[in-house]
Amino acid sequence: MTAIGTLATHHVGLNVTDLDRSLAFYGEVLGFETLGEGKEGDSRFAFLGQDGRLILTLWQQAGDAYAPGRAGLHHLAFEAESLDHVRAAEAALTTRGATFAHEGVVAHHEGAASGGIFFHDPDGTRLEISVPRGAEGAEAPSGSAPTCGFF
Repeated sequence: MTAIGTLATHHVGLNVTDLDRSLAFYGEVLGFETLGEGKEGDSRFAFLGQDGRLILTLWQQAGDAYAPGRAGLHHLAFEAESLDHVRAAEAALTTRGATFAHEGVVAHHEGAASGGIFFHDPDGTRLEISVPRGAEGAEAPSGSAPTCGFF
């Protein structure tokens, strides 16, 4: 253990091009509540969470959509309570017109019990909603390689 102790993820911040559009997506579709909003010059921001706990911050300061070929965030993964919750999210995302990397629930790798759905937010940021077990028998699009690595 280092001198700074054990670290845990507190929240994740994402740059977005349109805060209102992203608030609708993350709030109405994924169920995050807006804990606070603000403005600094021409930039706006919002704090999103669940049960009063901060999980995600959105910063309207990007001029372009997410670029998967650039260094930085690869994807953001959320863990759901059950496979039924993953499927409910998939239905809500489908209704909203979200783009998916794979059709339906897929396994994290060949033979894994864990799996989920892989999709993109309005700015193209890669997102995942998965469960640690319950996806037995689901196909693995990338064989033995991690599914979350190649979308």
